[in-house]
This record gives sequence, C-alpha cells and structure tokens, in this order.
Amino acid sequence: MPIASRDNPIAVALKNYENVRTYQVTLRSRSDHFTEEIRYYYKAGYVRMEFSKPFHGAILTYNPLKKEVRLKPLQILDHVVTLSPDNALVKSSAGHAVNESDIGSLLGVVAKLQSNGQTYIVGDEDLSGRQTLLVRVSGNGDFTVRGIHRYDLWLDKKTYLPLKAVSYDPAEGLIEEVLMDDLEIDPDLPDHLFNL
Repeated sequence: MPIASRDNPIAVALKNYENVRTYQVTLRSRSDHFTEEIRYYYKAGYVRMEFSKPFHGAILTYNPLKKEVRLKPLQILDHVVTLSPDNALVKSSAGHAVNESDIGSLLGVVAKLQSNGQTYIVGDEDLSGRQTLLVRVSGNGDFTVRGIHRYDLWLDKKTYLPLKAVSYDPAEGLIEEVLMDDLEIDPDLPDHLFNL
C-alpha cells in the first residue's frame, strides 16, 4: 500500500541530510557489467574517493568552489590531472558524475521519481547488523528519472539515510546496486584530506 505524504521516509531522509556536514563510507557498487569499491569522504560539497576496485590506488578529489576534479591515477606516482566533473574519465561505471555522487544527490533523484510515482514501505530488515526500513519508490507507468524506473532503499532506522540502494530500469533490469558499509555521520575530516 502506498504511504501517505505525512509518513514519507524519503522526505525525512532529505530533511535529516540537510544537517549532515561530513560523512565517510565504503561504497560497494555492482551491476551485471561492473564492480566498484571506493572509500568515500564528503565535507560540505567537497569529495574524496580512494579506489580499491577497479583502479586500485587511484585517488580523486572534487572542489565545489572551483568545480574541478583532481585525479591521481596511480598511488606510486605524484602525477595529478585536473579535469571537469563532466569528463567521462571521472564518471562512475553507472555514469554518475563526482559532483552528484553524494547521498543528497541520490535522495534528490529518488524524490523526483517519487513526484510521479508511488512509495511503499516493504518492511523492516536487518542489514549488516543495522536495523533498516526497506522502502520502494516506483515511477507511474513508464516514468523514469535518469533511466531509473524503480528504487529499493534500505534506510537506517535512526537517521533514515540510505545504507543500500538498488535501481532498476522500466523492464525491471538491474541498473546498479550500491551497498554503503560503515557509514559514519559527522566525523572530523580535515580540510587537507580534500586536496591533491
């Protein structure tokens, strides 16, 4: 049964995210065509990604004021490349740009899908020892946002922030599954972490 707007867990998640200044998480994403593992750091729009898979040792930072990405492709070299966040070289395997890679961007896409769709609470689930609420958002008819017709989200019951997100196309084919391990909200992250 669709949830009422007053009981909207996506709205709660978006509201809670407004208070998040920093977070760190290990992202494990996969589809039928790729697998990625990234240690991800976020601070007020600044992003740092440390890659384990597929480009082990690569480091990427994003500066929202300069709107630029700095990429160190190999850990053993000091060479750093400056790129636009729209450059295909620094987009994820699923096509996400680094400046739209944070939890708030994910929730924004879900909210757009929800605006012309239905939201269901599937139930409570344990996810790696954390209590979550499984929420499904599906577009009406063939409505999609960025090619996504359905999202399944496992929201942490304390923060309502996602710990897992799975997206599907209109044919119910898997687009991407993202597991957010060890999500820590508001850790003390030094500014220099976001410089390369």
